[in-house]
Amino acid sequence: MQYIVTAYDGADENALERRLAAREEHLKSVEKRFKSGEHLYGCALLDDEGKMIGSVMIVDYPSRAELDNWLKVEPYVVENVWQRIDIKPTAVAPLFMELYK
Repeated sequence: MQYIVTAYDGADENALERRLAAREEHLKSVEKRFKSGEHLYGCALLDDEGKMIGSVMIVDYPSRAELDNWLKVEPYVVENVWQRIDIKPTAVAPLFMELYK
């Protein structure tokens, strides 16, 4: 099942510092999951000044439980970067899924 994950960084003065400290491990994790077909798309959310304040990802896991298992080891969760995470089931249009065949 596909899900859209919208994750918001903390708003405290150390939020960007935490993000940057965890970013390399986060990107390695995303690359691994992209290659396995679990992560389809992703991007950083930006504020009006272009500062990273969160993330949006479209992921594909067999169940919500497996998505939750990923979040338990996701570096941005482990390192307390993401403070609020909204998850909704979604369906990526077949045209876009052609990329993964």
